[in-house]
Amino acid sequence: MPYVLLGIAQLAVGAAAIFARYALGGAAPLAVAAGRLTIATAAIALGFALHPVRVPTTRRQRLLLALAGVMLAAHFSTWIMSLDYTNVAISTLLVTTTPIWTATYDAIVLKRPLTAAALAAFVTGGIGLVLVVGFDRTAPPFPGHEVLGASLALIGSVAIGAYFTIVREVREALPTRTIVSHTYSWASVVLIAAALIARQPPPPLGNVPAWGGIMAMALVSQLLGHTILNACVRWFSPSAIAFATLIEPVIAASLALVIFAEPVPPLAITGGVIVLLSIGVVLREEARSKWTGPRLDLDRSI
Repeated sequence: MPYVLLGIAQLAVGAAAIFARYALGGAAPLAVAAGRLTIATAAIALGFALHPVRVPTTRRQRLLLALAGVMLAAHFSTWIMSLDYTNVAISTLLVTTTPIWTATYDAIVLKRPLTAAALAAFVTGGIGLVLVVGFDRTAPPFPGHEVLGASLALIGSVAIGAYFTIVREVREALPTRTIVSHTYSWASVVLIAAALIARQPPPPLGNVPAWGGIMAMALVSQLLGHTILNACVRWFSPSAIAFATLIEPVIAASLALVIFAEPVPPLAITGGVIVLLSIGVVLREEARSKWTGPRLDLDRSI
């Protein structure tokens, strides 16, 4: 079941780049990110209203969740902003470099080095990603600022790695619904404030494609995808979860083929297969390692 949930989460999150393309057609990046998190937060609040569950939290836990929320806001704002300055494929590639940062943290701080097989899988996964995105020729809306776009995507990658690392500190004590209600709320507040300061209003109510993109990002990519990823921290380390996100460029390319009729070169298909195999190796090594996450408990975690 944990592997099935992880796969569902990656499919939902991988579709975010497609949804973002529609959303950015009618609003600026900070407004899109704020709309995504605000709608997701409202949905969770409605769930609490219908099925109230009170879970006590300590001051330290609340502070950690607030910090995680800020990191989540940084992730979404910088990644969505990067789509204006570099193409979808490159942005998605760079924002999924999170395993580099989480693995480095685990190795240095937690003294948990990668096995030889996992390290080799990181290399082959990177090669696969290069094959997936290396032939993309989609021009960004504002060409000429590719370095800025790449930098924003990398910042987003570090931010989401920090998010999952912080969440791991409270994962044992708190259920997923409590965690995401705090982190999504903080992220929503930060993004709304940032959008107001930057004078980036939401799209006009009549802009159906833009609002459709924002709603899809909120309900599918955020509420379904990222919430399940939070639950997966119970069974996988942040490094393994981050590495599994390498499938996102593959999902985005596949959806672009179906929705926008964007062709996928044979080498890109080969790269997708390599990425999938590499993820399988990392997850296998994760199961064999000394990482001992809690057992599956859907009632408590979801």
